[in-house]
Amino acid sequence: MAKKNKTVEMIKVCGIEPESIVDGPGFRYVLFVQGCSHHCKGCHNPESWATDAGEDMTVDEIFAEIKSNPNLSGVTLSGGEPFEQVEPLLSLAKMIKAEGLHLMSYSGYTLEELEGRGDAATDELLGLLDMLVDGRYIEEQRNLTLIYRGSENQRVIDMNRTREARKAAVANGSEVELYHSDFDIEIEI
Repeated sequence: MAKKNKTVEMIKVCGIEPESIVDGPGFRYVLFVQGCSHHCKGCHNPESWATDAGEDMTVDEIFAEIKSNPNLSGVTLSGGEPFEQVEPLLSLAKMIKAEGLHLMSYSGYTLEELEGRGDAATDELLGLLDMLVDGRYIEEQRNLTLIYRGSENQRVIDMNRTREARKAAVANGSEVELYHSDFDIEIEI
């Protein structure tokens, strides 16, 4: 019996931080994807904007790097804009969650914008996230006392609690607000 050829999924990568304690809770692997259409004024990663730059890596290569470090507690998808490479990142996210790791993503899109796409892959990726930091960076709202976000408009959303609250709201016929994580606070300097 002949083997079927597996499609090799590629992710355009701007950079990787294999061990971070600042890009989400715990000890994390951070994948900075290449390509972003937001072009936020004051962006801390403008080299990630161009879609024709960066390095192509397979989903399997990236996952092998993640799996090789038994000390990791989670993975953060950053950028660039992760939701502009949703298909291969969904494949990677499934592998990450199968390993029992916490999964967080940054996005310049709001959760409402992402949910409004009506795209099954986007919905599925959102369904795998434990945390989402959403919203474009707004330089005029920059605040260095915020945890995991750069401007005051951005939200740190606890996706698990939000999903649970939404299920309960549907059952009760009521509306629910997003659950912000415990990290959606300011620190005192």
